[in-house]
Amino acid sequence: MFLPFRAPTSSLSCRPVTFFPPAPSRSRRPKVISAEHSGKQPCERGPVHRSSSAWSVGQLAGPEARLQTSLCWLRKRFAVPLTAAATACTLCISQLPAQAEDFVRFPASANPAIFGIQKTLVEAWTIVNEAYVDAGFGGHNWEKELGEALTSAYAATDASKAYGAVEQMLNKLGDPFTRIVTAPEYANFRVSSDGEVQGVGLLIASDPSSGRLVVLAPIIGGPADRAGMRPGDEVLTIDGQSTDGWDGDRAAKILRGKSGSSVNVRFARRTEQMPGVAGRPEEPLRRIRLDPDAYQYTQVDLMREKLELTPVFSTTMEHDGHTFGYIRLVSFSQKAAADTQHAIASLQEQGATGFILDLRNNPGGLVRAGLDIARLWLDGPSTVFNVEGRTEPDGQVHIMQRINLDEGASVNQMPLVVLLNGNSASASEILAGALHDNHRASLIGDSTYGKGKIQSVFELADGSALFVTVAKYKTPNMQEIDKVGIRPDMACAPSVLVAPKSAERQSSVPRGVPIDPQTAREVASQLQSDDCVLTAEHFLDPLLTASALSSIPSVQQIPPLSTITQPAQPPTFLP
Repeated sequence: MFLPFRAPTSSLSCRPVTFFPPAPSRSRRPKVISAEHSGKQPCERGPVHRSSSAWSVGQLAGPEARLQTSLCWLRKRFAVPLTAAATACTLCISQLPAQAEDFVRFPASANPAIFGIQKTLVEAWTIVNEAYVDAGFGGHNWEKELGEALTSAYAATDASKAYGAVEQMLNKLGDPFTRIVTAPEYANFRVSSDGEVQGVGLLIASDPSSGRLVVLAPIIGGPADRAGMRPGDEVLTIDGQSTDGWDGDRAAKILRGKSGSSVNVRFARRTEQMPGVAGRPEEPLRRIRLDPDAYQYTQVDLMREKLELTPVFSTTMEHDGHTFGYIRLVSFSQKAAADTQHAIASLQEQGATGFILDLRNNPGGLVRAGLDIARLWLDGPSTVFNVEGRTEPDGQVHIMQRINLDEGASVNQMPLVVLLNGNSASASEILAGALHDNHRASLIGDSTYGKGKIQSVFELADGSALFVTVAKYKTPNMQEIDKVGIRPDMACAPSVLVAPKSAERQSSVPRGVPIDPQTAREVASQLQSDDCVLTAEHFLDPLLTASALSSIPSVQQIPPLSTITQPAQPPTFLP
């Protein structure tokens, strides 16, 4: 789950110096001074300020701050021994008394590209130092890590190796969700959130435990879907390059491209896996192990094309005289809430009196989209989730915040069931937990992925971006999500099946969102044999009957639906 942040993008204001100045007075803001290095000019930047709100971590304070980065934001003295040949760049702290210990000294590379990466490294270190959810930094001495990373970058022979020093420093945290991405990779991330792309139509993610690239869902009717790729397939190579250790952003950079161009993909599929279900049904995606004997391998050439990444597919379904509205949400993009609201209205016009919200294989996305979608189903001021802020090494939690909806009625109050599986993560878990704990919906399927962390996205001065875990979230009833997941109220048939029983069952589990009317009709037909959908329909039948009877004035003995669903009492806030 991501929170947006835009860091300053101004150019550097530089002037040459040949000495370290005396400590300035307290009344003046200290300057950032860099010793000369092979004729290159030093750099002067200011601090980035952080709001105390969990939702604006990293926000800049005023227009002046937008022209600055956090190179002067370091809090304590750290010195890197200089060799006779090495020069130094000294950074100061603008927020502390200007004393000698307010300076940070490190060897500055004479290579402009590497020196730029060193500045990015300090900027990234500072943001993590101030915003990372674990103030103990996984048991590491964070100041020591800065010194080692700067020295490693200084010794690098090229820019790519220097950039690796930034990644190695962040890896010390042991948090796969706190990472840095290059400017092109960040552009790919923004495209995926905006909803339009030219590519092969794959929603992919990296398995944190194995480092493998796994398909979450293809766009139905898109190039990858037409080639037979399904959720759970492991992408082994892209254009001949091994994807071992890649994240989704790096893969997306290669998979996307000009419409009409092609890309070669080699992928593996478990032979005992039901097509459409990622990994073994009883295990989360992250526990898949690559066993050559248990996989079949396929290599395909995919032609890129322009794709509209609509995150919602909807249709009506009939069962025992009732009309259900089925909504499949594959990601929480910027368009997700508006498209979901449109789907609800359209299905109601078609006679839907109950709803099935399918979040299977939905990896999450933007937190704002999750809140907006919760608003469609929940009355305000319902609690959507609870936020735990930064945790000190002694276990003290600095921020505990309840995230509530604004006052007002929901868009829809009809009976609702949510479908989940082991690949429902992040914003999917927030939404499911909110609907469940507020007694608004029942959950059917498998336990979810268990990603209970919130990331802020910090745009850095060089155009790259830093993803930082800034908080953890729990359900409205304070149930843990991270590494645990959300357990559904009941299972459906795919949770206990190990192999397909029939050809019809192979296509019954959702693969993604269709992009044309023909595939949309095919998907709607396949839902008739989806065991989770059938389970949801059987569960909703008596609720719809009770709801219909309660609307008849002469039938007083039937309790209204609001009594059946038992609205939740808000949990006690823990300061």
